[in-house]
Amino acid sequence: MIRVREIRESRDPAFDAAHGLLRRIFPRSEMMPRRAWVQVLREREQALWTDLNWHLFVAERGGRVIGAASGSYLGNVNVGVIGYVAVDRAARAKGLGPRLRRALVRGFRRDARDVHGADLRAVVGEVHDDNPWLRTLVSRHHALALDFPYYQPALHRSEPGVPLVMYYEPVGVPRRWLSAAEVRRLLYTMWRRAYRVASPLKDRNFRRMLRALHGRRRIGVRPVLPRTRRHRHSVS
Repeated sequence: MIRVREIRESRDPAFDAAHGLLRRIFPRSEMMPRRAWVQVLREREQALWTDLNWHLFVAERGGRVIGAASGSYLGNVNVGVIGYVAVDRAARAKGLGPRLRRALVRGFRRDARDVHGADLRAVVGEVHDDNPWLRTLVSRHHALALDFPYYQPALHRSEPGVPLVMYYEPVGVPRRWLSAAEVRRLLYTMWRRAYRVASPLKDRNFRRMLRALHGRRRIGVRPVLPRTRRHRHSVS
C-alpha cells in the first residue's frame, strides 16, 4: 500500500528523505536548499504565517519515501504555486505524481477557505517547455501556458536563473488570457514571497520579464511543444 501524507515538522524522518529524492531528480540550479525548507516549516510551527502557507506531501511505501510534492499558498493573490512534484523512478507509471499533486491542490483550497472564506482562484507553476505534463495541463485542465519569457530566480549564488514556462490553471471558470497587470502581481508575489527574493527589481531576469510585459494589456497563450523529454515539475 502507498500512503500519502503531509510533513508538518522538520524532525519528521520523511523530511530529509523527501528532499533527498527531489535533489536526485532535479538539477541543482532548480532545487531549493534544505535550509530554506527547514526555515519555512519552523515559521509554520510557530504560527507566524497569516495568508502564506507552505506544504510538503510525501508518498510512502513500506516506510520508504517514493514520491514528494511541495508548494506555497499565496493568500494576497489567492493562488497556489506548485513547487516540485517527483516520483522515484521505480514507482512511476502508477498515477502517483497526479495523486500527490491533487493532495497539494486540496491543501491550497483549504488555505483559501481559511483565509478568504472562498475557493482558490488558480494554481500556478513553472515547467520546462518540453515537459509532457504541460501538454496534459493545457489539454485537460484548461491551463494557460503564458506567452512571455519567464525565469525562475537563481536559487544558488553560483547558478543563473532558469528559463521556464509559467502556466496558470484557473479553478472554476476557464480563462483565455490574463491581464498584464495580473501577471506582474503574480511574478512579484512569487519571487518575493515564495522564493524570498529580497529585492526582485534588482534582479536582471526579473527586470527582463517586466520589460517583456511592458506595453501589453493581455497575456495569452504560447504554443506547447509536441516533443517531450522531462517528467517532472520545476520550481519551488
